[in-house]
Amino acid sequence: MFRILLTRRWVALTLVFLALIPAMIWLGQWQYHRYQQTNRNNAMTNANLDAAAVPMESLSKPGATVPLSEMYRTVTAHGHFDPAHQFVVRHRTDASGDNIGFYLVTPLIQDDGKAVLVNRGWITPGNTMGAQFPAVPSTPTGEITVTGRLRPDETTALTGIRNPGGMPDRQFMLINSGEQQKRLGEPLLAGYLELTGSSPALPSSAQAEQVPNPNDNQSDSMAVVGKGVHLPYAIQWWVFAALIPVAWWFLFRREIKLARKA
Repeated sequence: MFRILLTRRWVALTLVFLALIPAMIWLGQWQYHRYQQTNRNNAMTNANLDAAAVPMESLSKPGATVPLSEMYRTVTAHGHFDPAHQFVVRHRTDASGDNIGFYLVTPLIQDDGKAVLVNRGWITPGNTMGAQFPAVPSTPTGEITVTGRLRPDETTALTGIRNPGGMPDRQFMLINSGEQQKRLGEPLLAGYLELTGSSPALPSSAQAEQVPNPNDNQSDSMAVVGKGVHLPYAIQWWVFAALIPVAWWFLFRREIKLARKA
């Protein structure tokens, strides 16, 4: 038995098995920490979605940064739409996630002169090709109060979406107040408002498909693990770590049996 253990093959195999155990324990802990972070984020999102609506200007200022802790807060803004400076955001999917089109973003000029970017929702590309600007819903005139979810400015670091620049006229890859401030004369509040409703209500000709609530379309199985698979992965790694000594013992017993038969 000891002669087998001291062979080069079994020394190397034992060292590999011993190294795998802490590695798998560490991977399990890493997944578990991600699970905990996901749950904290989910709790924050739910709390923000349930919080009472506040004016967007109470959470955002021109040139500032919207804290991620305020994401999805319900905010309002009052003023009139500025269709001359509206734009579309390319390569965005509808609520099903199957169809690629555009987000339609229209600035809202508030009574105090500050502007708010309002993501009115998803629109179909239709027959739009390349540099063509797509057909968009009409823009309501007159005073309006919009309600929606507060979102921070999109950046490549935050979204993973590359922003190469050089897009066709009035087409962008990201919704970013800093980028749009260059086009607007009014000071622009940081972040944007993801439209969920308005008063008066938008007529059907002015409606886009609203961006779904972040908690929509979540299956029960996903909710059990915190809308992710981190907890099952953590358990899986820990089970693997526990099975390493068992696998080593079975291999060693098999080696002994073969040696006795030889």
